[in-house]
Amino acid sequence: MGSATTNTTSSSTADTTGDAAGTGGVLLEVTGLRKHFPIKRGIIFQKQVGLVKAVDGLNFTVRRGETFGLVGESGCGKSTTGRLLTRLLRPTDGQIVLNGQDISYLPQRQVRPIRRDMQMIFQDPFSSLNPRHTVGSIVGAPFRLQRVETEGGIKRAVQELLELVGLNPEHYNRYPHEFSGGQAQRIGIARALALRPKLMVCDEPVSALDVSIRAQIINLLQDLQEEFDLTYVFIAHDLSVVRHISDRVAVMYLGHIVELGEARQIYQHPLHPYTHALLSAIPISDPDVDQARERILLTGDVPSPLNPPSGCPFRTRCWKAQDICRTERPPLAEKATGHQVACHFPEDRALIPASDR
Repeated sequence: MGSATTNTTSSSTADTTGDAAGTGGVLLEVTGLRKHFPIKRGIIFQKQVGLVKAVDGLNFTVRRGETFGLVGESGCGKSTTGRLLTRLLRPTDGQIVLNGQDISYLPQRQVRPIRRDMQMIFQDPFSSLNPRHTVGSIVGAPFRLQRVETEGGIKRAVQELLELVGLNPEHYNRYPHEFSGGQAQRIGIARALALRPKLMVCDEPVSALDVSIRAQIINLLQDLQEEFDLTYVFIAHDLSVVRHISDRVAVMYLGHIVELGEARQIYQHPLHPYTHALLSAIPISDPDVDQARERILLTGDVPSPLNPPSGCPFRTRCWKAQDICRTERPPLAEKATGHQVACHFPEDRALIPASDR
């Protein structure tokens, strides 16, 4: 509990500084967010034998109009966090405040009206689209569910949305299987955009797409953000994509945020050893610079969230770990203006030597 208090204080300090700089007010505020999945044994009398700590005490804010990147290896809790933010999952503990309203534990009947302000774009476009429904039915569903009256009718509104995301309005009566992966993801984006939400959670929106299509979808998301003043939480494991689109970045490891800051800070001067290792693996187009930088290979596997390590969650794979790392979990504390890290021994070296940048 002490760590959570420290994290909140640090986050508030950093965000106040950012808001004063003119980035806009806070749209989403997350405090002490946790999601633990019980593990039960037995057929009739099920007994709880453990907990999977998928998300374990997140503290961060998202400002209006920005893109907040959430990165990390598979299994670190990114997608679970996205589902918590949109209330597709109910938190075990903590608080989610959207646009000044606490939505953490609202019953589903009260969450439904709020979904006009928050939508989600999923990783696999085909699994998120009902194959039995036409594109018109899929994209028009938010209007019908929220009982929203549209000028000219739902069909016209859907066709305008299709055109907005780069599809032909005549695709209204087609089915999802008739489209490519990139086109299917555009349908998902059109559905998410229908009610003009304030917040869009993008859960790996391009990872399932062909490399040649990814840039098109990223550019589309950026154009829509500028046109409709959208706020994004962009979840991805591809750090190069996050660098291209994000204003601020949070790095997750085993259910915790281990580093948070402006994208430029994170990518040019990472403080956490884990971030340093992840970024060292990103290829650089300049072969001279690519050879000059240090490669860091992480040993061992990510620990199980069913039985996480004591102290620092990264200590079992960290080359800087000492006795204090085994006994004390480092709080997420500010080391530079707007740059926070959870590490007892943060890095003090740049990712690329200054002479080679």
